[in-house]
Amino acid sequence: MLDIKFIRNNIDKIREAIKNKKANLDLDKLLAADERRRHLLSESEILKAEQNKRSKGPQSPVDLEELKALKEKIKLIENELKSVEEEYERLMMVVPNIPTDDTPIGKDESANKVLRKWGKVRKFDFKPKEHWEIGEALDLIDNERASKVSGARFTYLKRGLALMQFTLIQYAMSVFVDEKLIKKIIKNNNLDLKTNPFIPVIPPVLIRPDSMQKMARLEPKEERYYMPADDIYLVGSAEHTLGAMHMDETFNEKDLPIRYIGYSTAFRREAGSYGKDMKGILRVHQFDKLEMESFCLPEDSIKEQDLFVGMQEYLVQSLNIPYQVVAICTGDMGGPDARQIDLEMWMPGQDRYRETHTADLMTDYQARRLGTKVKRAGGSEFVHMNDATALAIGRTLIAIMENYQTKKGTIEVPKVLRKFMGGIKEIK
Repeated sequence: MLDIKFIRNNIDKIREAIKNKKANLDLDKLLAADERRRHLLSESEILKAEQNKRSKGPQSPVDLEELKALKEKIKLIENELKSVEEEYERLMMVVPNIPTDDTPIGKDESANKVLRKWGKVRKFDFKPKEHWEIGEALDLIDNERASKVSGARFTYLKRGLALMQFTLIQYAMSVFVDEKLIKKIIKNNNLDLKTNPFIPVIPPVLIRPDSMQKMARLEPKEERYYMPADDIYLVGSAEHTLGAMHMDETFNEKDLPIRYIGYSTAFRREAGSYGKDMKGILRVHQFDKLEMESFCLPEDSIKEQDLFVGMQEYLVQSLNIPYQVVAICTGDMGGPDARQIDLEMWMPGQDRYRETHTADLMTDYQARRLGTKVKRAGGSEFVHMNDATALAIGRTLIAIMENYQTKKGTIEVPKVLRKFMGGIKEIK
């Protein structure tokens, strides 16, 4: 949510953001609701002051009749005010965040901009297979039985692939709690930031609708799993509950940034993706992720996002998987995002890069809805928030399977993971 004063003073900028982000919002309707809301609030306050004044002292029958009429008028105004405020709040929730100046302008993903590439794409002396072919041949992925038990887009991960999932979690956690390593990544990316390590968290996977709404992640509802008996949603990412941890709290400036690394299972309906990526584990209803979340000072938030991308790159480079970093354009990014950077790993079986990581800078858009602030010398202000994928476990497994496949049909274990897998060098 943006500050209504900012909206009033930057109408052209807001119109541009609505246009470029393809937001479904009539700004004139919002401005009219805001004007009517302020008028009714002012009128209500004047009439209440008059009511308070007239209620004091002796009153004649005429005075009592006038006072009764005054009360009725106040009641009518407050009823209208309630209706106007509901409309105003609904429209305010739809106002998109303002993109940063370096965000590409464009209608769709075709306008996304590749910022850099890393790694040498491997040349195979055989035709590389897709991950699902390897998974079926080695009995690592079982979609068929999962479909019988749970339906389409579910799977069983088995044997060495199941072990590798826990290995990836353990390895990544060891990186995020290492302050010396974080200091090195900050230095390598030329960032002027504190070296606070990430706090490990296993967050809830259920979230109340109001919390999800304050995180600006309730929509699109058709992507969410909802349990009406409990009026609660399953999260689509750990950041949904990580970001809401500090609702209605105020940090001390000296404690920021506060960084979290959270692990959870996530759930997504994959509405609108009928027929896409039906095989394997690329696009499933249930998946596991390690997610970064931070609360920082406003002047540090872009650098904080750059650190998150640096953390992603460190992990993928250590796995020795080629990737590209992409700036997402206005028409392809989320409404709450001010700046979105994606990382796409190379998938040789598919012969293309696929999105595996995203980093979202929210500025104070979520914090304003959540009431999360920082106390500073000049008073309290809203913090800035960032969230980003540390590892999308399933997609990282896919990238490892396809990049580390051998001619004999096995999967080499990346060197950096071997000590976490008890020295296993190959899944066969």
